[in-house]
Amino acid sequence: RARRTSRSNLSNISHSSLTAMFATASTNALFAPRVVKTKSRGRVSMMISRCESASSDRTVPGTNNVVPVSSVSLSVPRRGALFSAALAPLALFATTPAHAATKKRAAPGDLNQREEAARDEKAKRTPEVSFAVLRVDIENLMKRDGDFGPTMVRLAWHSSGTYDKMTKTGGSGGGTIRFKEELAHGGNAGLDKAVARLEPIKKKHPDISWADLIAFVGVVAIETMGGPTIPFSYGRVDEMDPSTVTPDGRLPDADKGDGPGKKTQKGLRDVFYRMGFGDREIVALSGAHALGRCHADASGYVGPWSGTPLLFNNSYFVLLKGLEWTPDDQKAKFQYRDPSGNLMMLPSDIALIEDPKFKKYVLEYAKDQKVFFEDFSKAFEKLETLGTKGLTPLKTA
Repeated sequence: RARRTSRSNLSNISHSSLTAMFATASTNALFAPRVVKTKSRGRVSMMISRCESASSDRTVPGTNNVVPVSSVSLSVPRRGALFSAALAPLALFATTPAHAATKKRAAPGDLNQREEAARDEKAKRTPEVSFAVLRVDIENLMKRDGDFGPTMVRLAWHSSGTYDKMTKTGGSGGGTIRFKEELAHGGNAGLDKAVARLEPIKKKHPDISWADLIAFVGVVAIETMGGPTIPFSYGRVDEMDPSTVTPDGRLPDADKGDGPGKKTQKGLRDVFYRMGFGDREIVALSGAHALGRCHADASGYVGPWSGTPLLFNNSYFVLLKGLEWTPDDQKAKFQYRDPSGNLMMLPSDIALIEDPKFKKYVLEYAKDQKVFFEDFSKAFEKLETLGTKGLTPLKTA
């Protein structure tokens, strides 16, 4: 009768209760001490033996409880123990498989949707946001490489300095300095490395043209190194055909063969007048020589113009008028040195104090950095917009 009652009660137990019971039975079966049955005088007696996996101090692995053999008593009937053991395998279904919780991998279609969403987000950016992000990327690159800033100023200058107001060709409008044909020009020696440094940034900002990127990086470099704020306008459209590259020889020469003499002075005016600049603007733009240094493997000249080549200030003019400059016979190309031998000047630099019309502006800028900053900002903005059309001024905060 007792067995019939047990079966009847079992049928009324819910599935979840059975599952829990099976799990409990399985756990008890796994961790219960092993039972060894012996027959003695017509009765069944039981004694406890340690689990083989238990430690020598009679503890259950994973616990801190010591279980003395003498303290364990068994009250499980023989049939109940057999029943629990038989149902133990079913406890496996009581827990969720470990692999079921594994995160589902994104399907290729999901990746495409995310990429499209990222592109849409960039497309929604205003120009102000796009150039603000670009500015941060440029500044970060300057932090990692101190020489990057002066090199970018030179790149932007040379990209714009090819303009001819008579033929209305050249200038920064098409970003042609990225072509190998223009990089091969004598005045652009070494700038191929500068363009290569910008390629990852251009890839990150596909909505900004090469022409705008090169012009903007020059502005950011000057401002970041302590120079004046320079208004910037965007909207340059890249030329796609290298045939639009202007002929070599449009950039100013450091020496026309007579040092700082009349030929070199005339050479400066010929180049800058061709672009539409006057004497005051020529001297102001020359003040960018406060930055960086000359390299033998690029221009052939060697050394910095000032003792602070990473700071934009009026030190170029102060040193030009205040120190004694003498020819440096130890260099491969003709250049000048200061008394310490640490600084240098090009023949075209010395020409600015040899020519009276140039010299008056040198003296003015050496005396007043504020005036120099104002004139340089206007001249550099003009330089970068030569040969462009339809540009939009970038709004600043």
